Amino acid sequence: MSVNLTSDSESLSGWFHIQAGFVESPLLMPPAQDRSSLQQVFQTLNARSCPKSYNFHLHTRRSDGQLEPYEVMEQAIEIGLKGLTITDHHSTQGYKEAQKWLDHWKHKYPKRVNQAPRLWTGVEINARLLAVDVHILGYAFDPDSRGLQPYLQGYTTLGTDAYAAKNVINAIQQAGGLAVLAHPARYRHPVPELITEAAHLGIDGIEVYYAYRHTNPWLSTAKITNEVKQLADGYGLLNTCGTDTHGRDLLLRL
Repeated sequence: MSVNLTSDSESLSGWFHIQAGFVESPLLMPPAQDRSSLQQVFQTLNARSCPKSYNFHLHTRRSDGQLEPYEVMEQAIEIGLKGLTITDHHSTQGYKEAQKWLDHWKHKYPKRVNQAPRLWTGVEINARLLAVDVHILGYAFDPDSRGLQPYLQGYTTLGTDAYAAKNVINAIQQAGGLAVLAHPARYRHPVPELITEAAHLGIDGIEVYYAYRHTNPWLSTAKITNEVKQLADGYGLLNTCGTDTHGRDLLLRL
């Protein structure tokens, strides 16, 4: 998408230009780990919430996305997002850089603070569920939690006990976060069985609103969404949404 935040954005981009590393912000990183506030947001979501009000699944160049973390935040402000998470694969580096950029932006432009979206911690972790490779999203956790570190090294824990879905879910929850099964209809396994097993393992939510077809504009796939939502609601699980953006537009997947 085309982003135009005038010279304010340009000056910040220059201040925070990221290549091999990033410029340290003098401001302290806020906790972004408020699980209860995020739960409340999840309870309000519907098929229209994403991608213009909230977005809880997107990637930066710190894993397999095309946007720098600061570019994600520029677009989030331009779109008018109320809240989002950066869910890079096995890494919270993109989140940390985005949070520092946002802290600086709010400090530099205090009169525009009400335009700033809420940014929670996020990550996407590979796991094994019913002998199927799945992805589990983690939200609002402590990124420095000791038990979560094996999953935040930029690669999967395939071949170890840590790779089991139960252990991934436990690690996220013990770090104070929420564990969510990502795009359940993308795997080669019956959706009801996956959601049932995930629920039995104590997962907190399911990514209900997801575009299984790459539509433009982004649109949650209605038929699949209805099935997934019914199953999730039957187990009392939270419903989440996300574009799973890997390209350069937060309003699309690719």
